[in-house]
Amino acid sequence: MTGPLRVVVAKPGLDGHDRGAKVVAKALKEAGMEVIYTGRHQTVDSIAAVALQEDADAIGLSVLSGAHMDYCGRLVQRLREAEASDIVLTVGGTIPESDRPALKELGYRVFGTGSRLADIVAYLNEEVSRRRGVPAIREE
Repeated sequence: MTGPLRVVVAKPGLDGHDRGAKVVAKALKEAGMEVIYTGRHQTVDSIAAVALQEDADAIGLSVLSGAHMDYCGRLVQRLREAEASDIVLTVGGTIPESDRPALKELGYRVFGTGSRLADIVAYLNEEVSRRRGVPAIREE
């Protein structure tokens, strides 16, 4: 597969604060990625459905409510059921250090509050390129 990276940015659950998700979405767009922002108050099933419909390379969840372990676990399960385990997964927001190993085990890269946008862009470029088997696009 070639072409720009396709990233779904989603806010699961009742968490209404979406400024961070919008800032990340804008940075990804400015880096040349196609971004599908689902908006606030999404279900895990709707996020998985959008990612599958849009043939997404990656999903970025933004969670500030503390329910990240539940949402992340259920999303991985939905993607496995759809045989779409190759989608790169990231989660950002208020993520305690104690939860990060379990999220990594689920396949997520964690970008907590205060993460550098350039680091998110670089990770997505490198990881999606690695999975596609093509050289990563480097930011100058």
